[in-house]
Amino acid sequence: MFRTWIAGAALSLVAGLAHAQTEVVVQYPYAELFEGTHKRIIEEFAKVRPDIKVTLRAPYDSYEDGTQKVLREAVTNQMPDVTFQGLNRIRVLVDKNIPAELDGYIAAEKDFDKQGFHQAMFDIGTASGKVYALPFAISLPVVYVNLDLAKQAGADPANLPKTWDGLIDLARKIKALGPDINGITYAWDITGNWLWQAPVFSRGGSMLNADENKVAFNGPEGQFAIRTLARLVTEAAMPNLDQPAMRATFAAGKTGIHITSTSDLNKTTQMIGGKFALKTHTFPDVVSPNGRLPAGGNVVLILAKDKAKRDAAWEVVKFWTGPKGAAIMAETTGYMPPNKVANEVYLKDFYVKNPNNYTAVSQLALLTKWYAFPGDNGLKITDVIKDHLNSIVTGARAKEPEAVLSDMTADVQKLLPKTVGSVR
Repeated sequence: MFRTWIAGAALSLVAGLAHAQTEVVVQYPYAELFEGTHKRIIEEFAKVRPDIKVTLRAPYDSYEDGTQKVLREAVTNQMPDVTFQGLNRIRVLVDKNIPAELDGYIAAEKDFDKQGFHQAMFDIGTASGKVYALPFAISLPVVYVNLDLAKQAGADPANLPKTWDGLIDLARKIKALGPDINGITYAWDITGNWLWQAPVFSRGGSMLNADENKVAFNGPEGQFAIRTLARLVTEAAMPNLDQPAMRATFAAGKTGIHITSTSDLNKTTQMIGGKFALKTHTFPDVVSPNGRLPAGGNVVLILAKDKAKRDAAWEVVKFWTGPKGAAIMAETTGYMPPNKVANEVYLKDFYVKNPNNYTAVSQLALLTKWYAFPGDNGLKITDVIKDHLNSIVTGARAKEPEAVLSDMTADVQKLLPKTVGSVR
């Protein structure tokens, strides 16, 4: 009888806990990069907060897809409670008053700095002087080199090229190794024109002028960037591949140099499986003192409207961007954690054992914001730029990069708002 009572009480307790759980629905982009990461963090979170159930929605295909879905769902009130968005997409969501402000939650935390949170983290997700997002995963562009092919082409693994001229020259030599070998690939079509902004910013340029009413990427910096992209096609015979195909071809040992985000590092390393020696290298031709590189990656925002949901969502956000969640993210992807404790405590020995991961960390001093174009046409501008760059990569206009830049400038200028809002 007593045992029956105990069993019944235990069942009641379990049922009570289950009933008391608050569900937080989370949606994130890029399943191929982050599915395992989020599932591991959920397992760890459940150990410390069994009262909060985290449910994952089907992942967004890309950052643009994620932003467009949230904009649509905001109208129909079908948004997830928490969303992970590209660093350059905070602006458009804040303009529509969609995410919750986080300043009150941050102010209420005790010893938040001792958990690795710091002002630079808050700055990344700040708009109009208020914090709307916390960074989860940070990436920078790096060069991936197949050392086996590079050495066959005469390169010194300890002294790889640091300039575009040097890389293009090495790519030509690698291409000459065989008809089925590619010298170089460049992930120009990466989301949000990220690798269009990178060479422009690396020379000290910008996308628009300070008032954000006139295109600025048509100056010397943009001219250098567009000519360099064209040179990859005309001089280094870069094939017309999309990102997954570039990654697969490189991992198969058929490409000598691949330039993309550090976020691809873990997946690419796994795909290589020891077939050849991989070395990462810093992005070329970053000119001092104004040269910078756009920070890629994603931030986490709270979309829940109900207070109880928001409070639970804050606990999710805090754990995912805190020391434990950030360390899991770094160990399972190629991204860098912005959390200080994750880097200094949890990952103290990680970069010593994984020097390829450290390449991006070595470029952190160059970090700048991934630019988001203003106005309702912000996403459309991204597509317009991509279409013009595509005309070079396909070879259709590879021999006239200056003309492409001129047309791209005119098309983007038409889409800029006449007046710019306060969100910067």
